[in-house]
Amino acid sequence: SSSSLLSGICRIRVKPDHTGVVTDGVKHSMNPFCEIAVEEAVKLKEKKLVKEVVAVSCGPQQVQETIRTALAMGADRGIHVEVSGKDYETLGPLQVSKILAALAKKEQADLIILGKQLVCNQTGQMTAALLDWPQGTFASEVNIEADKLKVVREVDGGLETIKIKLPAVVTADLRLNTPRYATLPNIMKAKKKKIANVKPADLGVDVSSRLEVLKVDEPPQRQGGVKVETVNDLVRKLKEAGRI
Repeated sequence: SSSSLLSGICRIRVKPDHTGVVTDGVKHSMNPFCEIAVEEAVKLKEKKLVKEVVAVSCGPQQVQETIRTALAMGADRGIHVEVSGKDYETLGPLQVSKILAALAKKEQADLIILGKQLVCNQTGQMTAALLDWPQGTFASEVNIEADKLKVVREVDGGLETIKIKLPAVVTADLRLNTPRYATLPNIMKAKKKKIANVKPADLGVDVSSRLEVLKVDEPPQRQGGVKVETVNDLVRKLKEAGRI
């Protein structure tokens, strides 16, 4: 799967009506962790462990750029789940999880690989719950062994190795692999690969949000720092500021 991420160096601007941020004219590109997920799926196909790689992205027309990138990396075909306008602005992890779960059933998928940060680091876990599939999150190594998946997970205390049954959901961590660069011939080939267009309603999914954004404000302007000569001066300044 792939998601869209606002990319490039730009100043984030809040809309005049304070309902969100301005996204007009901003280029969409793939989340770095989703690039790792696509790379892992393609590697599994190159090892002849999976038959087909399908890249999915939810959003307006612009997200097809993201899908084309996945196709140029080696995915076989894409699915664009068209979500636009207000629904796109409020699209959250639960709605995306419902879409992915519905697609997994429709496509009879055996493995879903997501970037670990896909929509607030919640989508992989929610998708597994909706499907009642095992999950291997924060994966730094993935191996298919017959009908099982061996996953090495990055956890706070180091590494954890688990075995889960297929079908399953995996979320990719940084050290799982290094994504390949799409070559020019593959970019040209990707233009001929099929991208199906579906709407959430076609999948029986309601993407209306349960949350309401009341107001979006820019953060307060950061104040300049102050240099002090001694520790005593530092303590005095902190006391004056009410920090200690």
